[in-house]
Amino acid sequence: MKYYQRLRDLREDADKTQAEIAEVLNMKQNQYSRYERGERELPMHHFMTLAKYYNVSLDYLAGLTHVPIRLYPKKRQI
Repeated sequence: MKYYQRLRDLREDADKTQAEIAEVLNMKQNQYSRYERGERELPMHHFMTLAKYYNVSLDYLAGLTHVPIRLYPKKRQI
């Protein structure tokens, strides 16, 4: 699975809009949309922020594994 598909899946599973996630990353919705469509590469510091936000490992977020290993016992938002 491509990481940008995982970004979309996680966002939709959390019932969040692109605008809400863009706010977490301190960017505009249209910029985040390009990352989610795979048009631009997501910078590592944003990967780290989203891994913490969704409480998943970087490997899962990047699509390297299908097992959503939790970072924290309870979901924690930054």
